[in-house]
Amino acid sequence: MATRSLTRPALMPNVFEDFFRPMSQWFDDSRNMNRIANVPAVNIKEDNDKYMVSLAAPGLKKEDFKINVEENVLTISSEKEESKEQKEDNYSRREYSYSSFTRSFSLPDDVKQEAIDARYENGELRLTLPRKEEAKKAMLSKKIDVK
Repeated sequence: MATRSLTRPALMPNVFEDFFRPMSQWFDDSRNMNRIANVPAVNIKEDNDKYMVSLAAPGLKKEDFKINVEENVLTISSEKEESKEQKEDNYSRREYSYSSFTRSFSLPDDVKQEAIDARYENGELRLTLPRKEEAKKAMLSKKIDVK
């Protein structure tokens, strides 16, 4: 199972942006690290019957995820927007929060796409991608005698 990397132009250095930022920030790459840190970590495990994909995404609800398979590419994405407003005496405060990510994976040909299952529990999205029967048979070990 291969991972497709989606790069954003914002991660590429901008000559003018670098030129005009304060000298103290020239060697501070934390601005790019914050952008990369928003993409959840993924683990992929394989056995004879299935592939298991687990994605760490705490703080989300199962309704926040969109999972699609199109042309043998599995795409997992999420968008979450929150707004908080607080009013007291002579001031008011309004805060907005927006987060999103997209991860795409090329599926092996032996995945039974119509039987993919997804579950979200305790901040972890787990997908089970069952293998087709003919792929399972091909994975069985076979002893070959030497002649």
